[in-house]
Parts: sequence; structure tokens; C-alpha cells
Amino acid sequence: MSDPASCWAPAPMRPTVGLALVREFRYFYAAIGPQMGTLHWKITDKMNTENMASFLSEVGKAHPDRHVVMVVDGASSHRAKALEIPDNISLIRLPPYSPELNPTEILWHELREKCCANRVFETLDAVCKEVASGLQRLASAPTEVTRLSGWPWIINSINLNAT
Repeated sequence: MSDPASCWAPAPMRPTVGLALVREFRYFYAAIGPQMGTLHWKITDKMNTENMASFLSEVGKAHPDRHVVMVVDGASSHRAKALEIPDNISLIRLPPYSPELNPTEILWHELREKCCANRVFETLDAVCKEVASGLQRLASAPTEVTRLSGWPWIINSINLNAT
């Protein structure tokens, strides 16, 4: 589904934006490291316990000498009893209906605004390609990732625990 956003046009013109109402799904997993500006991401066809475990494993292997604290929402794949969590990862589950506490949510907002606003894509693969391109750009720009996700309460918590 496309998401029309406000845009500028000279008066008296009124811009028109196409709208797509097709329901197909792909799932993006993302993990942000606000302190170092790291970003790990993965695209899957399903959001399930198996894919979540695979993503956690990839993140854990990318940081073998660090302990990763990951904020997750209440999705069933994030809280499944069968979920295999690597030893160097801890999950902090947010309370229901509190996406504003999850730094990754600002990432999705940024990608919607910069990559997808006021655009109609011909296929779901075209959307995925555009979002993946945006994620790749962010992953190669640590200062941008930190700017988006390095909220004072996160950075201060990390610094307090590092001493």
C-alpha cells in the first residue's frame, strides 16, 4: 500500500498522487546500534520464529565480542518459546502499543518518507528493492544511523553501563 504524504506545489496548483491498494507482504528485520551507528537488516517472505532466530543469529555473529541488547515489540515471533536467542543477545520487550520507545521505528519512518512517499510501485519487488537500497545507504552512513536512533536516554544508558 502506498502512503501519500504532504508535498509542496505552487499556488493554485493541487498536486495529485497515485495510490496503490494491493496487499502483498514482505518483512524487513532491522537492528540498530545507536552508539556505533551500526545497522543490520534482512528481508524475508514470512515473519516467523525461524526467520527471527536466523536474524538474531546473524546479528550475534556480527558482534561476537559484544553483548547486544535488542529492543523488540510484542510480535509473536519475538516472544515465541521456541525462539533461539544467541548467548550474546538479550531481548527487551516493549509494553504493548509503545512503538515510540523502539529506535528502529524511526528508521521505518525515515525510509517511508525518503524512499516511498508519493510513489506507486509496479511490483512488491520494486518496493523491496527501493527500501533495501535505502537500508544499504543508511548502513553505510553510521553518523546518520546514530542521528536517527541515538536518543539521549539510550546513549546515556549505554555509557552508564560501560563503566
